[in-house]
Amino acid sequence: MLIGPRYKKAKKLGAHIFDKTQTQKFALRQSMGKKDDKKRGRPKTDFGLQLLEKQKARFTYGVNERQFSKYVKSIINKKGANSPDTLVQILESRLDNVVYRLGLANSRQAARQMVSHGHITINGRRNNIPSYGVIVGDKIGVSQRSLKNKLFADLENKIKEHNYPSWLKYDAAKKSYDVQGMPKLANTEIMFNAASVIQFYSR
Repeated sequence: MLIGPRYKKAKKLGAHIFDKTQTQKFALRQSMGKKDDKKRGRPKTDFGLQLLEKQKARFTYGVNERQFSKYVKSIINKKGANSPDTLVQILESRLDNVVYRLGLANSRQAARQMVSHGHITINGRRNNIPSYGVIVGDKIGVSQRSLKNKLFADLENKIKEHNYPSWLKYDAAKKSYDVQGMPKLANTEIMFNAASVIQFYSR
């Protein structure tokens, strides 16, 4: 997915959606920008606010509009689902995001490339589909051939130092990562309002 200048995009959306914008410098410039917006008087409509949250979600996970709308509409059409939580679970379960959460890559974009180039396995088989949705019981690993790649030269230290999410666990005996539950994120960890995203597509 083509994103363009990340700093400019994050400033427009008002969120730290990229790793390079999660800095003190960006936060300072962003706060100054908000003051300027207040002076100019730019009240947003409900539609505008919902559109903003949708864009935050898309760019956070690097999902194109067609795929993203497919995710949301599948949730809307499913009766009885807790829509906001389900949306977060779908996005978090993407293989590229899981690789990022495991600390194997420093960004979701890098994780996406890692998957696309065939470095990652699911249940012992190579999987090069970044959008693949992992499920409970899946075992994620690095292919034996890829272990010699410089991308994984410091893998042992990464494993020791990384703090894994509660739904992912490292199996030292098998040198793989187990998906042991559904993704769960606290509201403070989510950079967008999932409920607003659902409302945007429910109009």
